[in-house]
Amino acid sequence: MGACLALCSAVSCVSCLCGSAPCLLCGCCPSSNNSTVTRLVFSFFLLLGTIVSVIMILPGMETQLKKIPGFCVGGSSIPGVSNHVNCDIVVGYKSVYRMCFAMACFFFLFSLIMIRVRSSKDPRAGLQNGFWFFKFLALVGITVGAFFIPDGTFNTVWFYFGVVGAFIFIIIQLILLIDFAHSWNQAWVQNAEEGSKCWYAGLLICTFLNYAASFAALVLFYLYYTKPDACPENKAFISLNFIFCVIVSIVSILPRVQEAQPHSGLLQASVITLYTMYVTWSAMTNEPDQTCNPSLLGLISNSSSLSPSPAPGQVVQWWDAQSIVGLVIFLMCTLYASIRSSNHSQVNKLMLTEEGSGPGGESSEGLREEGLRRPVDNEEEAVTYSYSFFHFCLVLSSLYIMMTLTNWYQPDAGYQVMTSAWPAVWVKISSSWLGLALYLWTLVAPLVLPDRDFN
Repeated sequence: MGACLALCSAVSCVSCLCGSAPCLLCGCCPSSNNSTVTRLVFSFFLLLGTIVSVIMILPGMETQLKKIPGFCVGGSSIPGVSNHVNCDIVVGYKSVYRMCFAMACFFFLFSLIMIRVRSSKDPRAGLQNGFWFFKFLALVGITVGAFFIPDGTFNTVWFYFGVVGAFIFIIIQLILLIDFAHSWNQAWVQNAEEGSKCWYAGLLICTFLNYAASFAALVLFYLYYTKPDACPENKAFISLNFIFCVIVSIVSILPRVQEAQPHSGLLQASVITLYTMYVTWSAMTNEPDQTCNPSLLGLISNSSSLSPSPAPGQVVQWWDAQSIVGLVIFLMCTLYASIRSSNHSQVNKLMLTEEGSGPGGESSEGLREEGLRRPVDNEEEAVTYSYSFFHFCLVLSSLYIMMTLTNWYQPDAGYQVMTSAWPAVWVKISSSWLGLALYLWTLVAPLVLPDRDFN
């Protein structure tokens, strides 16, 4: 009997995976807003692709990848460099690029299809919110096809696509952090006003810890990433970002800013400061001059070597500490983007989402009272987020993952070694500056444009 019930449950879930809009009534889905469930499943697709990409660059996988016909046979598939390619280096690089290319194409296709979808009554909304099994098959098919793309100029061109996409995604990450810090500050202040004043102490402690971590990072940057008679770029990057962070922190607590935006404060500024320190560190780890670029793992082991080119018998170390931190931040931002329900009007306009009251809402509570377990179609009147823009963000996420997993490296002309380049450094640093400018604008916009409604 138990086996029969399990089989029935499995059949029910399969129908949910293969269905379209009727999947909203499927008992195997949790009681939540349909818009949230959909974003979580698409984010799971992205996470699955990320895991596969990570596996492809693990030590020892290059042996298995070289078995793919024509993928790296002495460099015969790369015009002009036949029989001179270091396949131990190239196969991991090529695998990640093709996996992320497949994910980017998949999400870009949905971004085009979902342009101007206004409500769940649009026939295309059924494709967005259902047919998961067939969408998974489509992603697998695109991935398989991507591994048979001839090299030529593909790797070089896709590298620059990745640089631009990752730059935009770093800005989106900062926007999400601004929204998160705003929601965090507002929730704790509200709790303090309605109950215990200990919430104020919690805000103070968290703000202090963020600034303390930022200051500690600043000291370590000057200590390890600069030299008295060298590294002028690093000195400029660290000093400028420190000055900019001080400026936005001061502006966030100015009386006029506080009057226009009562919920702005040092907590948000401390989060942005800490993230800026991370981006600064990430940029300096891509500097080609190894004298000014010791790795964190190398510092711990008293080694200054960061070369991605392996010695004979060794494997490529594709990522280091900053890449791991970058992946963690990426995963948190992706999850937050999938479940966020913000009342920060400026962030909602930037992210093309609508103001929400939190997961579930009244309709969700009503269904729970009736004992039903199904997603709530909360988009019958209007969508709560832009389907097309959400998929475009996943395209950018795929490019960011590609650049992070390969540590922004490029192969040299002979495909013998992987090298870091200055464009990666400038992309990251300029994104930190643009992000700080964007945060500063969210603070002063109500003062600069007093006739506009920013509430």
